[in-house]
Amino acid sequence: MRFGEAFLEDLKSRIRPSDVIGKHVKLRRQGREFAGLSPFTNEKSPSFFVNDQKGFYHCFSSGKHGDAISFLMEVQGLSFPEAVEQLAQMAGMELPRADPQAEERAKERKAAISWMERAADHFEKTLYRAPGEAAREYLKSRGLTQTAAKQFGMGFAEDSFSSLKDNLIREGAEERQLIEAGLLIEPDDKSRGSWDRFRNRIMFPIHDSRGRLVAFGGRAMEKDAKAKYLNSPETRLFSKGQLLYNYHRARAALLDPNNGARGMIVAEGYMDVIALSRAGFRHAVAPMGTALTEDQLALLWRAGPDGYLCFDGDKAGLRAAYRSIERALPLLKPGQSLRFVMMPEGQDPDDLIQAKGAPAFQALLERSVPLVDMLWRREAEKEPLNTPEAKAGLKSRLYDALREIKDPTVRELYEASLIGRFDKQFGRVWTPNRSKPREKKADKALVAAGAAKLSRNSRQAQTLIGGIVLFPELLSEVDETVFGLEFDDPAHVALQRSILRYWRQTKAVEITGLHAHMSEDGLEEELRTILSRRTLITAALGGANAENGDRAAIWMSEAGTFMDNARTDAGSTDARSRMAETIRKDNAEAMHRLMRAQTRARE
Repeated sequence: MRFGEAFLEDLKSRIRPSDVIGKHVKLRRQGREFAGLSPFTNEKSPSFFVNDQKGFYHCFSSGKHGDAISFLMEVQGLSFPEAVEQLAQMAGMELPRADPQAEERAKERKAAISWMERAADHFEKTLYRAPGEAAREYLKSRGLTQTAAKQFGMGFAEDSFSSLKDNLIREGAEERQLIEAGLLIEPDDKSRGSWDRFRNRIMFPIHDSRGRLVAFGGRAMEKDAKAKYLNSPETRLFSKGQLLYNYHRARAALLDPNNGARGMIVAEGYMDVIALSRAGFRHAVAPMGTALTEDQLALLWRAGPDGYLCFDGDKAGLRAAYRSIERALPLLKPGQSLRFVMMPEGQDPDDLIQAKGAPAFQALLERSVPLVDMLWRREAEKEPLNTPEAKAGLKSRLYDALREIKDPTVRELYEASLIGRFDKQFGRVWTPNRSKPREKKADKALVAAGAAKLSRNSRQAQTLIGGIVLFPELLSEVDETVFGLEFDDPAHVALQRSILRYWRQTKAVEITGLHAHMSEDGLEEELRTILSRRTLITAALGGANAENGDRAAIWMSEAGTFMDNARTDAGSTDARSRMAETIRKDNAEAMHRLMRAQTRARE
């Protein structure tokens, strides 16, 4: 269902984020905001803040932010329409009328899920009857008890062409419904009738992110079966590239404050996931027999900043890991990456846990390889690096890979890591096209201004505007001040205006979105200049570990000093001094009066 902007704004005006979030997080008032422990990470000190006035939450430990709608989508795995519907019920608002066709599709989807659930019940009962004896023995040989099988809803499809079909039709299902749900196969010659898709297979129910049963995976009992694993076909309920097996359980496990993991573990198959879960790694998932897709990577990063991908340690496993790198590079953003868990050759997680127990797998997790290191390995191992030409080829391949990273901040840091490693290992290589390009571009504005070094006032301006670029969460405290400052440097003015445009569009400014907005405004070079001075700016604002409130206080003090020291036109010194003094005293009402007066004066 699509919702108009007016409806969404009305809904948000009637719902306080703290009321919605407070049902999931214990909040306490802290000035104009509410604070609590992050629901996304395992922390002991509150870094999760909710601002009802501006209508958003922000979690400093995980980097997540948004409004009441996105919060429900995060913690309950709801789709956007589902989150809106839940909030509308809380607010006592009627949803906009849906078109009849959409309502009919929703009704059919609900009916299809109902028949999937009845099919799961049929398979589970069959597992514990006579036809399922061999399947039970197999599961027992893999160390799976009846309790474990029931936990994951496992069942058995007997070796029959009509067992499931006959049972569900007796319960009232229509043959066409079961075909469309992927439970039956309809031959090209429709006169022959349909038959059960799954036969003589151990069955694994597959759920969507909300925990609704939408498909099945079946493991063949015959050793010579054409397909060891068979999944449901693509249906209106199920698209295998958009889901991960066990995702709804793994997501709930990650939200457990006692978990402490930074992301989901991605194994190859259903049995690996079940073995990992039983060993205590309940945040394990698996794709459905294919390489990870963009949608599946997005699911991983919705759950945590890292995804841990398990691969065999042989050549085939490395090739699969390298394919994952290709898929992931364009999608990387600040705070979301992948790590690679390379299994002992010939062993999957299930084998390793059965042989050596959970500590052996935990050790592998702790030795997991960051994506940037795996990318270096991929390029460095393509050929022997014993000639200048081969080394030049490696450097060229590294730059090719860097161009695949769309986020400018991530790309710049990857470049620093990879090219720095190249220079350390092979020595710095001078190339005419790469001789200090950043320094020349960064100093362009200063040369034009005729300044050899940054003046004290320019350094303060850089700290003020750079502080917002690097720590946009400051805007919730200093927004009216930063937009009232007058900078001399055109680059600072352009960045200030870009930040203002983005702040008007969304009051939940997030660093990745802000930097992307600046790049779209044509300020990528100005942004690079700020990022190249990250260390100095961060130090000036209290250091990397400073609390947001302390950093905001330092920023406000710098702003007051800046306005005292700034060059002013005749007659404006007194007004700036009053503004600076007001900033230092943190008098919001007086600040508003002065800013309105300055605005009228400029008009």
